Amino acid sequence: MRKEQFICPYTVYDSIDELEPEDAELLRKAHEATRNSYAPYSKFHVGAAVRMANGETVTGNNIENAAYPSGLCAERVTMFAAQAKYPGVAIEALAVVAHSETKLIAEPAAPCGACRQVMVEVEQISKRPLRVLCQGETGPIMAFNGIESLLPFVFQDTLL
Repeated sequence: MRKEQFICPYTVYDSIDELEPEDAELLRKAHEATRNSYAPYSKFHVGAAVRMANGETVTGNNIENAAYPSGLCAERVTMFAAQAKYPGVAIEALAVVAHSETKLIAEPAAPCGACRQVMVEVEQISKRPLRVLCQGETGPIMAFNGIESLLPFVFQDTLL
């Protein structure tokens, strides 16, 4: 028997002013996308934005439903919309932020497991590491360069 350890590398920025201009703009667009969120049940509004290799930006937001499993996270809405609108164009970066109607979210909002698995395939399709930026309504920004930092031991189609 042996014990091993997985290390999750990421960078923390204290403010949007520390980001490169293209990342700062992507994060701003994700914040704007929270305004379109439909979250009457959780009051938890999530916005996302992706930067495409062709220079375009696509935004999306979470959409809830009274039949809870029927809703969809902002990250998947955004990635699927980007792939539908620009088939074959790589997604370079994804920004995700969260706002709440009930309390101030001052910590980064990390994507759920289902969204992380979709990010694995987006990265495989794009053939490049996916940069992921996470922030709450305020506070620090976490930046990941590649999905392996967010989802160790990914499930890949090569296992099938």
